[in-house]
Amino acid sequence: MTWGVVGESVTENNTVENIDVLFKSAKEAGLPVFISPHYYYPTDHDWKFEGALEVLMHNIKMFDRKGALNLEGFEGSGADWLERYKPYIEDGKTIITSPHKVYGPEANDLVLQLRKRKIDKVVLAGMSANLCVESHLRELLEQGFEVAVVADATAGAKVPEGDGYEAALVNFRFIANAVMSTEEVTHALSEISVSA
Repeated sequence: MTWGVVGESVTENNTVENIDVLFKSAKEAGLPVFISPHYYYPTDHDWKFEGALEVLMHNIKMFDRKGALNLEGFEGSGADWLERYKPYIEDGKTIITSPHKVYGPEANDLVLQLRKRKIDKVVLAGMSANLCVESHLRELLEQGFEVAVVADATAGAKVPEGDGYEAALVNFRFIANAVMSTEEVTHALSEISVSA
């Protein structure tokens, strides 16, 4: 299977910049921010079967860490945060869940962390629209959350069979409670901070 470059729609959508804007807006509004990281540990490389993208991610060590309790080599690796996001993520207030291993949050503690804070509405964004973002959307909806996806704060790979981002947008429109732009979310969050 041939894989495309995620960079195309990341650039087209200004995904990196838009996620930055969402971080800033949420922090200014005083809303909790959750990160559902994607990590692989050495023991995950002992899996007996994998999907095509899992094989690729394992081969290129995309989200590899030396261990669950080991941050050696984390900084600057494929598992590390983008530099521009670190002030938001490492502010001591952002909730970093246990990692998801494939695409969705079924095996991590995102739902627990949300429920323990009595949160029932989620604004969802992330780099991989048709994989992690869509998988998180589906699971959160199944768990009873109201979910808005920020369409221009995500992206998807393009392969010969089609465009992952476009496929995700179609599904978002069918299943999300709302599909919004970064500008729409930022405006809504500014209204929250004004009324708070």
